[in-house]
Amino acid sequence: MAGKFKPKLTFRMRLRNKLSLLGLFLVTVNAVFSGEPSTATNIPTNVVIEEPEFTEVIENITAAAGRNVKFACSVKNLGSYKVAWMHFEQSAILTVHNHVITRNPRISVTHDKHRTWFLHISNVQDEDKGRYMCQINTVTAKTQFGFLHVVVPPNIDDSLSSSDVIIREGSNETLNCRATGSPHPSVKWRRDDNSKITINKTLTVTEWEGENLELTKISRLDMGAYLCIASNGVPPAVSKRIKVSVDFPPMLLIPHQLVGAPLAYSVTLECFTEAHPSSLNYWTREDGQMIHESRKYHTENIIGSPAYKTHMRLVISNIQQNDYGTYKCVAKNPRGETDGTIRLYTTAPPTTSPKPTTTDPPSRNKDGWANGDLNNSVYGNQTSLNMHLADKGSKYQSNLNEIDKSEQKSSSENDSKGVIYDWPASDDSSAQTIKISTLWVPILIIFLYQR
Repeated sequence: MAGKFKPKLTFRMRLRNKLSLLGLFLVTVNAVFSGEPSTATNIPTNVVIEEPEFTEVIENITAAAGRNVKFACSVKNLGSYKVAWMHFEQSAILTVHNHVITRNPRISVTHDKHRTWFLHISNVQDEDKGRYMCQINTVTAKTQFGFLHVVVPPNIDDSLSSSDVIIREGSNETLNCRATGSPHPSVKWRRDDNSKITINKTLTVTEWEGENLELTKISRLDMGAYLCIASNGVPPAVSKRIKVSVDFPPMLLIPHQLVGAPLAYSVTLECFTEAHPSSLNYWTREDGQMIHESRKYHTENIIGSPAYKTHMRLVISNIQQNDYGTYKCVAKNPRGETDGTIRLYTTAPPTTSPKPTTTDPPSRNKDGWANGDLNNSVYGNQTSLNMHLADKGSKYQSNLNEIDKSEQKSSSENDSKGVIYDWPASDDSSAQTIKISTLWVPILIIFLYQR
């Protein structure tokens, strides 16, 4: 029973055994690679041999992932001793003398005439970080360390981060953004359009720091793209764009619910809608009949900013009596439906006409005033008032011609046939006026003679 007893080894004893095994391994490797005995038994006893020593410390290295690095271990009096490189945290022997022991293809070793031994690590990865030990296989092994610090640019893990979301207005939502890198990156949130982020009713910020962004009672004003930006001082910084869509039923705003227009004129009815997702917008009459595009009706849906706003317009041309009445603008989306009513009623036409479109004075001809002088330029409809004035002008010109042909007409006849009209003078009318004034001379003489 006593032979089966195995006392527990202390940590110090295990470490001593581990170093002893390591020293034995290096001595064995030395003998294998050199083909010489591991002890210097063939050296005369009266010759003093200087043991190898390190001449410089190993510099620590900080490198970004993907770069190539090399450690330098400088020694003197190496003689027949060997230099080995180890990764201390991984307890892995990398190289011994000119030979690579590890199976890692990114590791290699070179030397400068046995004075400086270089450990090369290509395409550095995060797992390569840690302490690297350079060791000389003397009886009591001599070692020194260099530290490799690997920095990794930030990266956002899509599998652990939020993607585009669609939520109902008034709900709560938390956006997540998980980033990795070395050192560990910080995460900040911003809105893509640089507007403020509404955290709650009492807190709005332009920027929020943290992997989680909690939004409470979201409204349509919170709709848009949010950016999570991860940075750790190692370029480049990275960002992820998360689109937040807020669904709500349609709403309507009608600026004018009563609209008046004269017969034969045109009029525009307007409604403003807000809806998400985008609503189906159309117009109907009071009987529910949908209005379609035609020569009389023209409809427009103008997308506003933000995109959930729409401006609805209905243009009614050449209004007739049966066009008066009630019109409805209707908006539907998967979240609901709404409509608004506009009443179109008749009004008197305007009392004044627009100015002529040309600067030349109007000319009279056998067809009356030049076409378009009193025409309504907006609606393109000539009123009855215009035609009436043209008829009067034609009639007045014929009266002047009759007076010119007959001088026996009485003054009362002349007074009743256009002399009282005060029309604009022209070359023809001024000549007629001179002829009319000469008729009064004989009439006045006859009148005085009779008295």
